[in-house]
Amino acid sequence: MTDKIRVLIVDDSALIRNMLADVFSASDEIEVVGMAADPYIARDKIKRLNPDVLTLDVEMPRMNGLQFLLNLMRLRPMPVVMVSTLTESGAPETLEALEIGAVDFLEKPRARSEEEFSQFAANLKEKVLMAARARVRPYTGNTIPRVRQTSAAEYHKLICIGASTGGTEAIREVLNEVPANCPPIVITQHIPEVFSASFAMRLDAALPMEVLEARDGLEVCAGRVIIAKGNRHLTFRREQHRIVCQLSDAERVNRHKPSVDVMFDAFADVVSAKKIVAVMLTGMGRDGAEAMKRMHDSGALTIAQDEATSVVWGMPGAASEAGAVDHLIALPKIAGRMLEAAQQA
Repeated sequence: MTDKIRVLIVDDSALIRNMLADVFSASDEIEVVGMAADPYIARDKIKRLNPDVLTLDVEMPRMNGLQFLLNLMRLRPMPVVMVSTLTESGAPETLEALEIGAVDFLEKPRARSEEEFSQFAANLKEKVLMAARARVRPYTGNTIPRVRQTSAAEYHKLICIGASTGGTEAIREVLNEVPANCPPIVITQHIPEVFSASFAMRLDAALPMEVLEARDGLEVCAGRVIIAKGNRHLTFRREQHRIVCQLSDAERVNRHKPSVDVMFDAFADVVSAKKIVAVMLTGMGRDGAEAMKRMHDSGALTIAQDEATSVVWGMPGAASEAGAVDHLIALPKIAGRMLEAAQQA
């Protein structure tokens, strides 16, 4: 039997600490090696217990979770899953945690039903097991965008990007290398509804191009990046010579809404595959692999992030295994390659 994943629970609520410990105790793959009520206790226990994964709350006494995470990822990078109350007002804090280096996040259970708690427990265990295999990097501060000077008239193709776990920062890194006059870009990132607007606004404030959350009727055009709305599939329709967004409340696909498979297929329905550059970034699972294969076989140019630079090589790995990928490359080189491809007639 393989060694269990060693978890340290950091939360100021004894109720939450015990509840999380009960969830992990029901797993044959995870063991709780310690619990801490604040970051100072956690710091000492990390040194002494050497856990594989931390679960971490945001709001705690003596030092908040974000400051502790910042210190941790600078000095002793390790996999962290944020377990906190997810609200629209709290979205910036959770997105900041991902920017600093947290692998993933999960909303604290509201215990409205036994079914919901069972789903929370399953999600928590899945995220911790995934985090234990994730590749974490030291936090070195925000990257300053390097704006390329490229004429919009040089672009002949549109770009669609799919991502999940680790994707918010991978997307930011790719877009850091993209000019204000970029080709049209549409993105599906697996993200809760309360976060997608904040994610788009943070990117819009940090980057030279316009970044917007998808809404019905929003035009897909040069100089604009569109982020799928949480809990809605991103699809498209043609209005004369324009391509516009169309949000769908259909059932989840591959356990996700928005789904990368749905967006890729919908994009290929309104744009000739030969006019598409499709990109798959880090993420858990297989969402997007089948649709990327269909686009690839129809003439789209396809790019996937390589295993070495992916936080989780699930989605890009699945696309690669499916024979859907033309170029398997490191994250820092993806922007240049996709822009080069977009300029090809």
